[in-house]
Amino acid sequence: MQVAIITGAGSGIGLGTAKMLYDAGMAIVGVGRDQAKLAALETTIADPARLATLSIDVTADDAPQRIVQCALDRFGRIDFLVNNAGSGSPKPLHETDDETLDYFLGLMLRAPFRLCREAIVHMGEGCGIVNVSSTYAVIGGRRGGAYSAAKGGLDALTKHIACDYGPQGIRANCVAPGVTMTDMVRHRFEDEMFKRVNVETTPFPRLGEVSDVASTIAFLCSPGAGFINGQTIVVDGGWTTTKYLSPRALTTRWVDAAET
Repeated sequence: MQVAIITGAGSGIGLGTAKMLYDAGMAIVGVGRDQAKLAALETTIADPARLATLSIDVTADDAPQRIVQCALDRFGRIDFLVNNAGSGSPKPLHETDDETLDYFLGLMLRAPFRLCREAIVHMGEGCGIVNVSSTYAVIGGRRGGAYSAAKGGLDALTKHIACDYGPQGIRANCVAPGVTMTDMVRHRFEDEMFKRVNVETTPFPRLGEVSDVASTIAFLCSPGAGFINGQTIVVDGGWTTTKYLSPRALTTRWVDAAET
């Protein structure tokens, strides 16, 4: 039985991924800070024989060792690592103080780096790492700041792992979601500007759902993706690769800032 470690597993993309990999026959080590959210994972996957949970801050010094040891103690092996834990609401460069910079880099670059380093020595042929990146690592993104920097670094780290450990049969890939309807971003749609930037520029009749991203991660952890290595798969309905504007956007009168 294959074993997958998933960070940020208590909600959103992490929870969806845990369910899909469980349904594919894997055992799951679900990691998260919030014990209540991990309880939701335990309710969703009501199978203690194939689920272990660990409440821990992935940025803690001892987190990588404890997470890996949890997997080895419970299931004796590690086949896949999904680095999904993250946070949103960044600020542009000139508004980002050092504390915010350190937080984003620590959570979304340093923590995955350290966990990959700890886990990969227990992996072999047929194993893989999937890092959850972002479209903001692909195009930069307005107001991306430290978030874009961290996710860009995660993309580069993934390519390094693919190159150095591919010869051992260990694959590494990124999944870069666009705006996905999770609890972390749902409130942002109260902002009309945020809604326009994402809805009116996506050439698809809906926004991303958790299942869109989770199924892509699950595919990368499947035999069907056995020759996919060092790639960033963007899941955004075409937002980053097209210069689409909706009919509404094309016909809306532009208003000068002086008129507002």
